[in-house]
Amino acid sequence: MEIILAKPRGFCAGVKRAITIVQQALERYGAPVYVLHEIVHNTHVIKQLADLGAVFVENLEEVPRGSATIFSAHGVSLDTVGHAGRLGLRTIDATCPLVSKVHRRVTHLHEEGYEILVIGHKGHPEVEGTVGQAPGMVRVVSTVEEVRELPDFKSKKIGYVTQTTLSVDDANEILAALRVKYPHIDEPERTDICYATTNRQNAVRELSGEVELLLVVGSKNSSNSNRLREVALYREVSAKLIDCADEIEPDWLEGVGAVGVTAGASAPEHLVAEVIVSLKERYSGTTCREMEGENETVKFNAPLFDF
Repeated sequence: MEIILAKPRGFCAGVKRAITIVQQALERYGAPVYVLHEIVHNTHVIKQLADLGAVFVENLEEVPRGSATIFSAHGVSLDTVGHAGRLGLRTIDATCPLVSKVHRRVTHLHEEGYEILVIGHKGHPEVEGTVGQAPGMVRVVSTVEEVRELPDFKSKKIGYVTQTTLSVDDANEILAALRVKYPHIDEPERTDICYATTNRQNAVRELSGEVELLLVVGSKNSSNSNRLREVALYREVSAKLIDCADEIEPDWLEGVGAVGVTAGASAPEHLVAEVIVSLKERYSGTTCREMEGENETVKFNAPLFDF
């Protein structure tokens, strides 16, 4: 068997920054430090930070007054920011800078009187935070069918933003439908789908032509990890989303000569290494190589904070 590693894979700059913020907050203020929602969507990262003293909560009311409280990389609504202030919490914003860029565009569109569309998955934390950047009606569009159900907006300006972790293929289909329905729709100068999402999906597209099975290392609630699996399935390659090597089922690999391995943007590299070790232990003579791919150089510095 041959293992082919996708390049790039794993942690993106926004995830690294968010994890660093939690670690630095723990070093500065000591445990516990509270985090609203999962800082990133990976069970192993969450456990590691929880072991260091991070406490993950779903409601700000769970946080004691005056406590250091971190907003996750997915971003939060303006109402959430205001609510934290009223509760007397000391907040640190770990929102990915690329998500913050989307937030600024929503604010701009609102101030200019636009009807705002958010292309993304309803209920996802990033989408909820993006919708919450402007008062009034901000509509979320998840499918081409939902585009057809939108009002005509004949006398109004219309603009859109996109969830940063969408499937590029799915987003293109929705955008094509929006451009037909609203020929004068205001578009971002560049796509809101982030560089890391695009690069990892492009790598899977290329890898799909070389393998019979793709293993995507990532947690079940990770949007970008699920999209990687879908990119392979779209190209009729069997693909499985696994949290760790222990979840690999032997029957997946029956008759497979080449298996691809990638990781979502919130999955640490040591989990990929464990998958390689597991496959080599199960199948003697297994080789491993990394495909040619994009060298990512993007870095986001953690903010300076002190209370």
